Amino acid sequence: MDRHKICRKPWEAEAECEVLMEVDDRPNRPKKPMLTYWVIAIIVFLLLNTFVFPNLFRRQVEQTDYSTFLQMIEEKNIGEVSVEDTQITFSDKNGEHIYKTGTMNDPDLVNRLEEAGAVFSKPIVQQMGMLEYMLLSYILPIALFALLGWFISRKMMSKMGDGESMMTFGMGGGSKSNAKVYVKSVDGIKFKDVAGEEEAKELLQEIVDFLHNPEKYREIGAKMPKGALLVGPPGTGKTMLAKAVAGEADVPFFSISGSEFVEMFVGMGAAKVRDLFKQANEKAPCIVFIDEIDAVGKKRESGQIGGNDEREQTLNQLLSEMDGFDGSKGVVILAATNRPESLDPALLRPGRFDRRIPVELPDLKGREDILKVHAAKIKIADNVDFNAIARTAAGASGAELANIVNEAALRAVRDGRKFATQTDLMESVEVVIAGYQKKNRILSTKEKLIVSYHEVGHALVAALQTNSAPVQKITIIPRTSGALGFTMQVDEGEKYLMTKEELENKIATFTGGRVAEELVFGDVTTGASNDIEQATKLARAIITRYGMSEFGMVAMESLNNVYLGGDTSMSCSQETAAKIDDLVVALVQKQYEKAKNLLNSHMDKLHEISKFLYEHETITGEEFMEILNRPQIVEQD
Repeated sequence: MDRHKICRKPWEAEAECEVLMEVDDRPNRPKKPMLTYWVIAIIVFLLLNTFVFPNLFRRQVEQTDYSTFLQMIEEKNIGEVSVEDTQITFSDKNGEHIYKTGTMNDPDLVNRLEEAGAVFSKPIVQQMGMLEYMLLSYILPIALFALLGWFISRKMMSKMGDGESMMTFGMGGGSKSNAKVYVKSVDGIKFKDVAGEEEAKELLQEIVDFLHNPEKYREIGAKMPKGALLVGPPGTGKTMLAKAVAGEADVPFFSISGSEFVEMFVGMGAAKVRDLFKQANEKAPCIVFIDEIDAVGKKRESGQIGGNDEREQTLNQLLSEMDGFDGSKGVVILAATNRPESLDPALLRPGRFDRRIPVELPDLKGREDILKVHAAKIKIADNVDFNAIARTAAGASGAELANIVNEAALRAVRDGRKFATQTDLMESVEVVIAGYQKKNRILSTKEKLIVSYHEVGHALVAALQTNSAPVQKITIIPRTSGALGFTMQVDEGEKYLMTKEELENKIATFTGGRVAEELVFGDVTTGASNDIEQATKLARAIITRYGMSEFGMVAMESLNNVYLGGDTSMSCSQETAAKIDDLVVALVQKQYEKAKNLLNSHMDKLHEISKFLYEHETITGEEFMEILNRPQIVEQD
C-alpha cells in the first residue's frame, strides 16, 4: 500500500493536506516475461519440425507381405515400383494406394515386373548443403514464428493499456471502462420527450443551465453539484431523464452500468473507474451516467465473512475519483438506483452525490401526459379520453404506460384498423394489469356460474359501501395471469391518503367473492386465494404500520425495499406478534360478516347481476349500476 498526500491547493500547509490510503491495484510486471516464452516456443518448434512435420506431410504407406506383392504382379495390378536395398515400395495400377514390403532373393523379379506393366522409379537424391538445410528447415520457420509472436505481442500491449497485466488479454477488454459514449444530441431526447416528472426535470434543469452558462454561477461563487442521484421504482424514466439532460446540454454523454465495474480479478474494477473518469475529463464538459449504481456502491460491512474485496476496491476508487475531479470543468455525475437504502453513506454525502432526485410513479396528470407523449407516435382516434385511461391505469409506471399505448396499436393492427381507439387503450390497460385473454380455456357450466357469483359479490359489496371506488368493469373471461375473472374499480380522482373506513371497506370488498360463493352454493372454492392474501396483508398493515388499532401509534413492522415490492420485517416480541395475528384474524372476520350482511340484504340483485354476467361474460360499470338501481319487480300471485 502506498501513502499519497493530496493537497487541495498548492499553497496550503503540509499539515493541512489530507492523507489518503490508496491501494495500488496494478499488478507488478515480470522482469523479462517474453524471454521465457521465446525459449519454450523455440523448443516446441524444433520438436515439431523433427518428429511431427515430416510425418504429417508424408503420404500414408501401407505395409504388406511379399506374397501379396507377388499376387499383385500376377494380377498385373502394379503401378510404380521402387526397389531399394532393404524394401520395395509400390503402388496399385490406379495409384490410389501405396504399399511397402521387404526385399527377398528373387533374381527374376525385374522381368516379372516388366511383364506386368510396372513403371520403375528411383528418385535421384540430391544432397542438400548444410547451409541450405539450416536455412529452410530452421532459420526461416523460426523467423516467421518470431514475426507472428511480435505481432501478437503488439496487439496484447495495445489491449492492456496503461499498467495492466498480460492476464487480462482476451478477458473482456482489460481496464477499459466499456462506457457507451453518446455524443451531442443523444438520439434527440429532450425534456419535452419526458413527461410526468416535472419536479425532477426542474431540478435537473439547473444542471443544464450550469453547463450552458457556467460564468453566471462563478460570479456569485456558487458551485455546481458534482453528482445527482436519481432514485425511484423501475420504469419511471431515470435513464431517459439522464439522456434528456445530456440532450438539452448538448454535451457528450457517457453511459455505463454499475455491474460492468464488477470483475473477477482484483483491481480490474478500480482500473475501469479510473479509465472512465480519465475519458470524462478529456471530453469535459460532459455527463457521466452510472445506471444501477447499487451494484458497485453497496454498504461496506465490517467483519463480513466472504466479502468481495474487488467490489470494495472499486467503490473506494469511485469515491476517490469523485473527490479528485474538478466540478468546475463541467463534468457532472448522474447515477440511478431503485435501492437507495443499500448505498454506502460515503457515496451519498455532499461533495459526491449532492442531490437526491426522486423519480416517483406519476400522478393522474403525469400519467395523462405520458400517454399523450407516446400516443403522438402512433395513429390514434380523435375522440380518445386520455383522462379516463389514466384513471384506469392508477399506479402504472412510465414504461408500463408506454407499453399500454403500444399494445393498443398492436390490437388495432390485429383487428384490421388503421388507428387505435378508446376500446383498444382500455383493453391494453387490462392486458397490463391481468394479462391477455385466454380464449382456449373453457370453463364448465358450474365453474363459470361460480366465477360469475364470485365477481359480482366483489362488485356488489364495493357498490353498497360508502367511500368505495366505483366499479368500472366486471368480466369472467380467463386471463393469462391465472385469473378466471376480475372486477375493476376506478377512483374518480387521485387519492394520496386513505382513512381507516376506506381501508376496512377494501377488506370487505376482497371478502365479497368468497361470501357470495358461501351464500349461493353453500360451499367455498380456491378461487379466493388472491383475495385472502390481499385482505390479510392490508389488515396487518392497518395494525402494524398505520397505527389504526389498540396498539396506537406504534410501528410493529418496517417496510424494506420500498421501490422493489416492499418486503416487511417484524420488530416486536413473540407475545406481541401472537396478539397481532389475533387482531388480524378478528379484523378480516369482522369485514367478512359485514360483506355477508350486505349480500344477504341484496340477494335478489346478486342473482340478477350474476345471471346477466353469466350470459354476457363482460359487463361495464354503467350496465352494473343500471341493474343495481333498477326497481325490483315483485311477482303477484
